This record gives sequence, C-alpha cells and structure tokens, in this order.
Amino acid sequence: MKIVFMGTPDFAAGILASIYESKQHDIVAAVTQPDRPRGRSGDLVPSPVKVYAKEHGIDILQPERIRTEEEIKKLSAIDADIFVVAAFGQILPKEILDMPRFGCINVHASLLPEYRGAAPIQWAICDGKEVTGVTIQQMNEGVDTGDIISVREVAIAPDETGATLFDKLMVAGEELILTTLTSIEEGRAEARPQDETKATYAKILKKEMGLIDFGRDAAAIERMIRAFTPWPGGYTYLKGKMFKIKECRVCQGSGSCGEIIEVGKDHISVACGKDALMIGRVQLEGKKEMKTGDFLLGNRIETGMRLG
Repeated sequence: MKIVFMGTPDFAAGILASIYESKQHDIVAAVTQPDRPRGRSGDLVPSPVKVYAKEHGIDILQPERIRTEEEIKKLSAIDADIFVVAAFGQILPKEILDMPRFGCINVHASLLPEYRGAAPIQWAICDGKEVTGVTIQQMNEGVDTGDIISVREVAIAPDETGATLFDKLMVAGEELILTTLTSIEEGRAEARPQDETKATYAKILKKEMGLIDFGRDAAAIERMIRAFTPWPGGYTYLKGKMFKIKECRVCQGSGSCGEIIEVGKDHISVACGKDALMIGRVQLEGKKEMKTGDFLLGNRIETGMRLG
C-alpha cells in the first residue's frame, strides 16, 4: 500500500522505521510537527520523525496547522491508500480522515478505551496498572475514540519507568502495525466500537505535576517518580533548592509529611502520608545526578530536616 505517515516523537519514529524497513509498503510522505526551539540556546530542533524521514529520502511535510485549506490540498494531491498516525500532535479534520481509500488509522500506546489522550504511558504506571498495551484504531473526529482494529498487551514490571515502558510499547507497536496493515490490505480487518463506559483520559503532562506531595501514600509517590522518568521527574525542595528524587522505594516509617526520619550510609528516608520513602539516587539543583551515599558525603543532612 501507499502510505502517508503522520507522527512526531521517538515512539512515532519507531513505527515509521518498522513500516519502511519491512519493504512491504511504500511510504510516499511523512507529516510531522515543525522544528521547535529547544534548550537554552533556543536552536530549532527537528522531530525524530523528520530526522528518520530525511535520512531515508522520504518526502516531508511540516504543517503548523494541518486543518488549513492549503495543507488539506497538499495531502489531497498525494496518491495514498491509507494514512498511518502515531503521536502526531494535531487533530485531523474530517476532510483528511475521509481522504484515503482505507481511511486513517492511529497507533495509540494504551488499551483503549483506557487512557485516551496525550500521556497514556505515564498515567498507566501512576495508577498502578499491571498491564497496558498498544491499540490500533480506525480514526474518527474524536480524540482516540475510533473503532478498535487490533490490540497488543504489554506487562508493566514492578520497577517500570516511563522510559522503559515507552521502549516496550514502541516495539509492540512496530510489530502490530505490520500485521494490521496486512489484514487491512487483504480485507480481513474487523473493527469493533469502543466501550464508552470504560473510557478514561490521560491528561497532558506539565512540569509542575512532578512536584511531590509527601502527604500522599509512599507507594503512590514512588509510582509517580517512576512514571515521570525521564520527564518531568519527581522533585521537591531541600534548603530552598530543587531536589530531584531519581530512585526510591517504599519502606516502613512514620513522622510528619516530608520529614527526614532516617539518614543512613547510602540512603535518606522521608515520611509520607502512609509509610515512607527510602531514597537511593538524587540530584540537587545545579549538580549532577548521583547515588544518595555520594550526595551525603558532601552535604550535611540530619533527621528532623524537611523536604518540600
């Protein structure tokens, strides 16, 4: 089939690579977000999808707003059988959804209808789910509300981070997209409606969401820190400076919320609303990430001190 691919981040680039390298289909164009400024320099940085497409000679489109008449005309002029979408970052209007012969399909990193929206990977870990997965859906005008074509489940490990689960789901998506495209091309694909009574929404992540509330249960905080790795991370404040908690585990202990209740050779324990957190890796504002034991060698930390 002739495919227009739409996507932006690493997850999408992996799906694009899987289709391209299978040599089963012809990718006639890659549509991705415009280059964005990043870092202190503000230099414009291309998306991972653009980088891959450029390296492999795939035509690239970078619309600021895909729903304009000009951009719709550009897509209409492309001879494609299907549009494959993965974390593109813009909502497609009906004119585009109806364009290709087989419509538009979306690769989404959750078991729909759970975790529709922008951050399904992180919120699945935060909520303590043991299983998530990848769903490929026939797109409609809603946000992740289309009929389900195929699903691949993925187990969430007890020590899973947002980064490690991202990698697992990308591999699952790379495999699932190829079998799904084949089933669509051969007329074997069967789509089923989503159960709206089970729908949940994975809201977009913001930096302030990483601020730790030690009034919560230690288990919930520990999941949040893993889920928000690498971004926005889990952070608090120590002596007025941002203090990032990189690794921790739940332990027994009590005290006022945020109080340091134990200082060991290689750890700090801090009281939470229920139980405590034993902190194994940290990063103080302006410093590099390190083991807590190394941090304690150069910083005077005592029981009774408070984080937050």
